[in-house]
Amino acid sequence: MSKTVKIILWLCTLSPFIALIFLITLTMFGFFGSLPTIDQLDNPNNNLATELISSDSVVLGKYFFENRSRIRFDDLNKNLIDALIATEDIRFREHSGIDARALLRASFGFLKGKKSTGGASTITQQLAKMLFTESPSSGLDRLMQKVKEWIIAVQLEKRYTKNEIITMYLNRFDWVNNAVGIKSASQVYFNKSPINLNLLESAMLVGMLKNPALYNPNRRISQTESRRNVVLSQMRRYKFINQFTFDSLKVIPINLDFKRASHNEGLAPYLREYLREELKKWCASHKKADGSNYNLYTDGLKVYTTINSRLQTFAEQAMRVHMSSLQKDFYHHWKGYTKAPFPDDFEWEQINTIIDQGMKRSERYKKLKRAKKPETEIRSIFNTAVPMTLFSWDGELDTIMTPRDSIKYNKFFIHSGMMSMNPKNGHIKSYVGGINYKYFKYDHVKVGKRQVGSTFKPFLYSLAIQEGYTPCYEVPNIPVVFDKKRWNLEKDWVPKNSGDEYDNLSISLKFGLANSINTITAYIMKQLGPHALVDLTKKIGIKSKLLAVPSLCLGTFDLSVYEMVGAYSTFVNKGIWTEPIFITKIEDKNGVVIENFSPKTQEAMSEETANTMVRMLQGVVDGVYSPTADKKAGTGVRLRYKYQFKNEIGGKTGTTQNQSDGYFMGITPNLVTGVWSGCEDRSAHFRTIQYGQGANMALPVFAEYMQRVYADSLSSNVFPLDFDIPVSVDDKLDCDNELKIQYEDEFE
Repeated sequence: MSKTVKIILWLCTLSPFIALIFLITLTMFGFFGSLPTIDQLDNPNNNLATELISSDSVVLGKYFFENRSRIRFDDLNKNLIDALIATEDIRFREHSGIDARALLRASFGFLKGKKSTGGASTITQQLAKMLFTESPSSGLDRLMQKVKEWIIAVQLEKRYTKNEIITMYLNRFDWVNNAVGIKSASQVYFNKSPINLNLLESAMLVGMLKNPALYNPNRRISQTESRRNVVLSQMRRYKFINQFTFDSLKVIPINLDFKRASHNEGLAPYLREYLREELKKWCASHKKADGSNYNLYTDGLKVYTTINSRLQTFAEQAMRVHMSSLQKDFYHHWKGYTKAPFPDDFEWEQINTIIDQGMKRSERYKKLKRAKKPETEIRSIFNTAVPMTLFSWDGELDTIMTPRDSIKYNKFFIHSGMMSMNPKNGHIKSYVGGINYKYFKYDHVKVGKRQVGSTFKPFLYSLAIQEGYTPCYEVPNIPVVFDKKRWNLEKDWVPKNSGDEYDNLSISLKFGLANSINTITAYIMKQLGPHALVDLTKKIGIKSKLLAVPSLCLGTFDLSVYEMVGAYSTFVNKGIWTEPIFITKIEDKNGVVIENFSPKTQEAMSEETANTMVRMLQGVVDGVYSPTADKKAGTGVRLRYKYQFKNEIGGKTGTTQNQSDGYFMGITPNLVTGVWSGCEDRSAHFRTIQYGQGANMALPVFAEYMQRVYADSLSSNVFPLDFDIPVSVDDKLDCDNELKIQYEDEFE
């Protein structure tokens, strides 16, 4: 064979390799598009979800474009790693990014026309593809992309350990169903963390890597099960499991515990939505090291909240138990009434106006308006029956109804808001903004404000105690007149009581508060004036604007549950108002604390006044002896006789005009809790105070909540303690002794 022929033969043999080297060289120099920079290789960009974390380390929810959370290698289950390597890249620990044996096998298979000879892409190459390459539009693009993957894979192998590459790969992959990254996938499909995945669960998730849309267990369970068994077969082949284990496991069906990531589901949805807006504001005013603002949806922040997940669960359970029962009472109460749930003296025109207002506030109406539909067409749409799903306490109701009738249907529901906080440090422990976030997104704790009624009275009483009045000071229970000229009113105002049982009797302040007697409250207001009361409310955290008018003393204005809970904490916290807070700290994706949060505090009243008010609020629950009978009376006594609480509890009920709003504020040494209940429209309400009073509408939510809290004291660390009140304060509430002291003082 001549020398020339030999050269030609060698050139033919080596030309593919020379061409490949030439192609790789051109790619490295960016001839076919840019490659990632060193900084990009060192810091791959992922869209990481921000996590809201409870005080007991439970993820309450996430904010995301992609539901992805990072996880460390140590938090991955060995079954998962073994399944991944056995299925995707058995020589992963041996190669440097490119598996030459697999590549040659795939190449020869392609030349021989075989359809499947096993994949040639290593785990590192797959990671490179996910991180830095785009989907090809042609065969040539695919070839160029493959070359880029090789180059990037080698670079990744130089910069990261094998364990780091596996972790990056699993953190990056999208398992569909809003499950991006292994942490989210484990939570969505099996409601557990990756470290707790068993062998079958690990095999299913690894099997989905081939094609998550095709092997989606929610849609194609049999195909997904077959693919899972392929993974188990690979694990058997490479000795990760034995034949017996394989034979035993392959016949077991997939058992999902599917929890789709949804802002409508999970714990504390109202709080999560409120904090979303607050955190967006925070991000807009805080910058990263590169000078750009933080992004709530992509920067993987860790937001540590004050919420206790167990207490939050108990609060949501308590509201569900009572409000579902109260709703049945409401339906029964209005059964047979044509205009229900509106009063009979309402004109149909008034009712139609209320429904029209509801229609215009609906999202459907707003979308139609944005689409520039004429009003006549919009009303036609609202009066055309369509399939829809509605809320009911017995489960979602699939029905056919006009949108306008659905508005009438929803007007029947009694809503509620509840918040509970630690009065010592301001930490909000539970927050329930409504009865069902999916169907009723309006927040009745922080956003919504309603008339507080008699729950406002303790603030006036504390002002009286601060000014020298004692709990045993007696006031004639007679009408109190606020003259229109002196008080700058349109007409004389004479507050009335809800009953006449104690008319014309001398009533002590502690009995007047325990039984919410309006004339006693009006007497105090007339002595002290509304301006002093407004000044006090500012000190105890009331931010809403209050007018200095006499009716202020009866709570005839709107406040939020959030404000009221913070204000009541002043009594338990020895006269120091503590701002209720939701967040303790925010960390970046690397665990570096960006900001710590602590509550504002302010001295609002003396410690003695606060202690006295705690005892007087206990009188609402324990009852105070009646001047007409040898028995105790108080608006919150059902906490004792019905719910059987034995520990020290204080509280105050509130019922507004026509029973439109029911309130209860409950205090214990370690929790202050506020509850409001009422219909969306104030004109919809119970007809009688028996059903519509705060003791029936709101108090039971508090009772159901605290029963669950105390039953779980060892876990929640909330125990039924006694208030820390000095004996000297108790002496002042002993009215027999107080009268004796007053008598002796008069004749000395």
